[in-house]
Amino acid sequence: MTNNPRPKPRRSTPQPSSPVSDNNPAETGESKPYKLISFPKESFPNERPTKNPPAGHHQYFGDRLHGTLFLTLKVQTTLHVSTGVVVMGSDIGSRVPLIKTMVQNIDQKLSIQGSSLKGCIRSAYEAITNSTLAVITSRYRDKIPQERLPCKNKQELCPASQVFGALDWQGLIEFSDAKCENTGFATGFMPSLYRPRPDQRGAYFDARGNVAGRKFYYHTIRAIDKGQNQGITVQQAAKEYTFKTQIQFKNLTPAELGTLLIVLGQDPKYPIALKVGGGKPIGMGTMTVEVTAARVLQNKGDLRDRYSSYKPPESDSMTGTKLQQFMQKNIQAAHSSLVQATQLQQLAEVLKYPTERQPKEGMY
Repeated sequence: MTNNPRPKPRRSTPQPSSPVSDNNPAETGESKPYKLISFPKESFPNERPTKNPPAGHHQYFGDRLHGTLFLTLKVQTTLHVSTGVVVMGSDIGSRVPLIKTMVQNIDQKLSIQGSSLKGCIRSAYEAITNSTLAVITSRYRDKIPQERLPCKNKQELCPASQVFGALDWQGLIEFSDAKCENTGFATGFMPSLYRPRPDQRGAYFDARGNVAGRKFYYHTIRAIDKGQNQGITVQQAAKEYTFKTQIQFKNLTPAELGTLLIVLGQDPKYPIALKVGGGKPIGMGTMTVEVTAARVLQNKGDLRDRYSSYKPPESDSMTGTKLQQFMQKNIQAAHSSLVQATQLQQLAEVLKYPTERQPKEGMY
């Protein structure tokens, strides 16, 4: 008999494997499907991101760009942008008992909220410019480099905040909901995914104990849909589904519009795709973007004609070769004055598409 009885064995709980220390998943036997994009080193730790007052909404400036981009988004791996609502399958015409829903309009077509598109596009825009973080959690606030904390003074905004908005500042671009061209929906399965646990991962932090960068998930050739014991059935857009939407902008500089176009995958040197919605670790949410047309007002004459007539001037709309020339001109301006080359290269390695990368198998 002993006063120290043998301890009971601890129940084994599946845990995600640890990422590699240098944030390069390719150098480990069991890789993670993400990479951290570093903050611009030339601004860390001594130089802060450049902050300026925003252009404002009070007038259209003649030396800036105003207009609309018309986009077609094509689903490359199954897509689920959740409403957070689980319903009986019979409520939406499915045979499954329970299903997690997307937004579906009365015409039986799926929709992606403009806020979801804005979020994923902004995160990439932040990563390739010398910008602050838009959102942080209070738990890790002390680990965020001070110059990367969200902008609070609307008269001192980083490059991304000037364009996308910040506290008390609406921003210069507006995202419409993206409406699916296909009627109906697909039914898929999303396995249970573990929450990030940065406390257990040295790769999330640098030598000073600060957050090392922004997290982006790789694109894969397909999404995992089966082979998991736990999870939930989801309403989703299948591969090859297309969505159409618009982005309206005003008072953008050529460099700001060019940076937006780079994020949308319009720079031939950096063919990247968006990562939208849930299931990113298992390969879901890859969407490619085509800018099909642009309506741009570039000078005071255009503005006067635009608002003194009920019908927009015919010269407003650009397509084909004229559109491509316009986009590449602004993309070049972005490379010259706004985009951080090192961070763009890092992001392009993660978000490049097409890709031959396989999705991660097993629990994650």
